[in-house]
Amino acid sequence: MQRQIPRHTIDDLIDRLSAFDSIIDVRAPSEFIEDHIPGAINLPVLDDHERDEVGTLYKQVNPFTARKRGAALTAQNIARHLESLSDRDKNWTPLIYCWRGGQRSGSMALVFNEIGWPVTLIQGGYKAYRRHVIEALETLSTAFEFRVLTGPTGSGKTRLLQGLEARGAQVLDLEGLANHRGSLLGEAPESDQPKQKLFESRLYAALRRFDRKQPVWIESESSKIGEIHLPNQLFKHLMQSKGIRVDCARASRAEYLCQDYQHLIDNPDKTRALIEKLTFRHSRAQVDLWRQLIDDQAWLELADSLLDVHYDPAYAQSQKRLQVIADCRLERPGELSDAVYNQLMDAS
Repeated sequence: MQRQIPRHTIDDLIDRLSAFDSIIDVRAPSEFIEDHIPGAINLPVLDDHERDEVGTLYKQVNPFTARKRGAALTAQNIARHLESLSDRDKNWTPLIYCWRGGQRSGSMALVFNEIGWPVTLIQGGYKAYRRHVIEALETLSTAFEFRVLTGPTGSGKTRLLQGLEARGAQVLDLEGLANHRGSLLGEAPESDQPKQKLFESRLYAALRRFDRKQPVWIESESSKIGEIHLPNQLFKHLMQSKGIRVDCARASRAEYLCQDYQHLIDNPDKTRALIEKLTFRHSRAQVDLWRQLIDDQAWLELADSLLDVHYDPAYAQSQKRLQVIADCRLERPGELSDAVYNQLMDAS
């Protein structure tokens, strides 16, 4: 007798996703890019063009013709995916989902099951998973005691968080999840930010792994990181949490920025275009001065001027809404010496 394909809710599966050898999202590439279960791979049974084609047939011809064409395309694509999976043995355990856990995931699961792979389906598909994430974030966003690391631009807060994590602290790296450093010049080189929904999936996955009995270290952020919006509950909780301010000399911070933003030095045209966007906040004369410093390749002077005129005043203004309980002076940006570590732990 052929094995019946099990279907489980995302609530039942969420704590044992790692038990599956592969999580397979069979939706179209554009759907996958917008959001997917972390760790999933995309093996679409219909790509974006094919989905449009079948949808047009459904509306303009009739459902039967659309289903025939859809079945032919699905069969071709599943066959192609099977070639890429030829090295999987009989004990390989895939978990499959589509938009609502319907025909697309069911079609691939049927073939896998006939082969003999112990396949499982997510009941309700991605739609059920997305609903689970939204509901869970409402609770998880305020479930932890945050320790907010704040300080002026160039003080190396991200590097400090990495050091704290290496020493065993729980760290929520929002900028890493958003793939953006949070300022006008913070765009990551050679890679885009995730879509909003995918960021929220990554945030949910990160929060789930934390121990609620231990504090979570987090960097102070605005409500928006690049094009990504923080969930309202998370941002409010961040603003109400205990903050520890780190700082070091502006000259050291300027040097640090020149090292940390080497990609902007390597691409002066892009840097010039980004600086041009500051005309909404600064005079044309000031922006022209910054542009001239770029032309002169006076990077250290540019970094120092940006800190003095733009970043430090903005930081001073943002401090008014934070609950800072202690200050920590750094010798060099991002340097987590034993003395600094002990000072941060004592303050928290």
